[in-house]
Amino acid sequence: MPFVFLSILVQIACAVHCVRNNRNQMWLMVIIFLSLPGCFAYAVFEIFPAYAGRREVRALKSAAARKLDPDREIRVAREAVEVADTAANHGALADALAAAGAWKEAAGHYRNALDRAPGGGDRATRVKLARAELEAGDDVSARALLEALPISGSDSENDRAALLLARSLEGCGETARALALYEELGRRMAGGEAQCRQAALLIASGRRAEAVTPLAEVERRIKRLDRFERSKDSAMYDWAARTLAELRGG
Repeated sequence: MPFVFLSILVQIACAVHCVRNNRNQMWLMVIIFLSLPGCFAYAVFEIFPAYAGRREVRALKSAAARKLDPDREIRVAREAVEVADTAANHGALADALAAAGAWKEAAGHYRNALDRAPGGGDRATRVKLARAELEAGDDVSARALLEALPISGSDSENDRAALLLARSLEGCGETARALALYEELGRRMAGGEAQCRQAALLIASGRRAEAVTPLAEVERRIKRLDRFERSKDSAMYDWAARTLAELRGG
């Protein structure tokens, strides 16, 4: 009896979806007369494809693919480099390595891509190289690359590069410049990474009371983010909430 009741509920849900979304009315016959198999077919051909393009679904599919075969993209990219030693292939391999967290090796392939590209390569690849150097612990090289970057026509691209520069300045011990740049970027950039890094550096510098302001701004911004945006940086936002509570309580 519970199975029959559940089957009826699924049929009703599929029928309602079909009508509300103006699907082919032949599906109603399939849903009604074939019961659960008909509902399954409707879901496969009409419901799932509608969500396949959403970023949340794409992210889940990519994560699942990496989980099942984590080295596939790197393996394919290495084979491409062996076949053709081009800037594009080195860049693709570097991207795959960076996604896997192999930053030092990624930096080497970004350099290879720049060496093989006409005119010394594009700005985007230089930014990627700078990030790879930064994540690999070479703050000095990252800073040199970022300070030599040409200005982009996109404000958001300039801000993302400036955030990397602030991190490299922090790593080089230039605390005052890094804090000033974090504060400036925090006023322009969405999300809360600039404020979180500013707060962390203030705390590390013994200026705990000053860290409350940027973290309070992060707390305010979190409420405006959708679930997907929050989940991408959940560890950072959890740290911000926990640290703000500690600072306010202490």
